[in-house]
Amino acid sequence: MTSAELIRSFRELPEKQKAEISALFIRKEYQPDDYIFFEGNDPVQLWFVDQGRIKLLKHSDTGKDVIVTVVSAGTFLGEAALRRGEAYSVTAQAVEPTAMLLFPEDTYQHLLQRYPELSLLIISGLEARLEEAYDTLRSMAVERVERRIARLLLRLASTVGKQTKDNYIMIDMPLTRQEIAEMTGTTVESAIRVMSKLRKQGIIASGNGKILLSNPHGLVTIADEL
Repeated sequence: MTSAELIRSFRELPEKQKAEISALFIRKEYQPDDYIFFEGNDPVQLWFVDQGRIKLLKHSDTGKDVIVTVVSAGTFLGEAALRRGEAYSVTAQAVEPTAMLLFPEDTYQHLLQRYPELSLLIISGLEARLEEAYDTLRSMAVERVERRIARLLLRLASTVGKQTKDNYIMIDMPLTRQEIAEMTGTTVESAIRVMSKLRKQGIIASGNGKILLSNPHGLVTIADEL
């Protein structure tokens, strides 16, 4: 079996190397809300999101899950834990029907040794997620709730956004007020208040259960506090 998404990620590799990598993975499919791995589990494989979207969660001391980020197809997961031999620091849960490609640990080590380009690709993805996590923590510590939510919506629009026929940007994933609150470190009540205000201002709208950005520039103005 081959994977178009995986092959695109390795587009700089020669065809022979692409074919070898494609023959080494195991494919598994998940339904919405299925768990892929749990925080605290020992890593035994490298994960690659082939199709769908995954939310990464942290478990708090109160038993409440906090969404750290949402990742889309083309993303590696579990690389840091596998490399260090440490437990997963987050829980991964499918947002929608999702297909994952699994590389067992021995296969992963073989790939790293054989293809240095793969190491660079994995490191690049990890750096991007670490930078996003840092920005999120900084935002929660010092920024107003309105700005946090505006930045979240813009970030999701850049990763999972789709253009609609009305020239809106649709955040193409289910997103509850509870999840918005968790991702921005605020209360559900505050998330509802801010989202309602943005809707009244004509900056966002709703359609088919999804959030629509009807005035992205308005969000940018709030996010950048212009």
